[in-house]
Amino acid sequence: MSTRIGARNEKGFTLIELLIVIAIIGILAGLAVAQFVSYRTRSYNAMAESDLRNAATAQEAYYTSYEIYSNNVVNLIGFSVSQGVHVDVNGTSSGAYTMEAYHSVGNTTYALIGPGGAMTKD
Repeated sequence: MSTRIGARNEKGFTLIELLIVIAIIGILAGLAVAQFVSYRTRSYNAMAESDLRNAATAQEAYYTSYEIYSNNVVNLIGFSVSQGVHVDVNGTSSGAYTMEAYHSVGNTTYALIGPGGAMTKD
C-alpha cells in the first residue's frame, strides 16, 4: 500500500468562504436595521396621530361642560399625553380650536382644526 506523502484529510471551510458568509450576514443585518428604524418612526408618528384624535374628543367633552374650547392641554377632560408626544391646543372665543401634535422622535406633525375638521399632516 502506498500513501502519498503530504496528503492531508482536510475538512472545513476556507477563509474566503467564511468571509463571503460574514459579508452576506452583514448585508442582511444592514437591511434589517433600516427596516426596523422605519417601523419605529412610523409607530412614533402613529402615537402622535392617536393622541391628537383623543385630544379632539377631550376638547369636545370640555366644550360640552364649559361651552368654550380649552387653550391648555392640561384642562382637557380625561386626556393624557403619551410619552414623547407634544400636543399644542388653541381654543378660540369664536367656537373653534386648532391643535397640533408630533412625537419628538417622529418625522410628522399632525394638525386639526375643529370642530369637525379633517386631520392634516406635514
